[in-house]
Amino acid sequence: MNRPAASTSGRRKRSTSFINQFKADGLSIILVSSEMPEVLGMSDRIIVMHEGHLGGEFTREQATQEVLMAAAVGKLNRVNQE
Repeated sequence: MNRPAASTSGRRKRSTSFINQFKADGLSIILVSSEMPEVLGMSDRIIVMHEGHLGGEFTREQATQEVLMAAAVGKLNRVNQE
């Protein structure tokens, strides 16, 4: 989904509901967003891109707004080796 929080309040609630239902059903979702609260609130695994390259890969537990922003601007390059 591309930036679900960018829509109106009603659409945002429906998008969030769909995402939560998909997660509950065990489905994967690719969420594209620069809204940190949205990303942190909905994601189990977060991939950050920097200048077209992988800037970092984080579990929800590892991710903070500061860590994600550092990866997004190229100050941190961390890829999980799981």
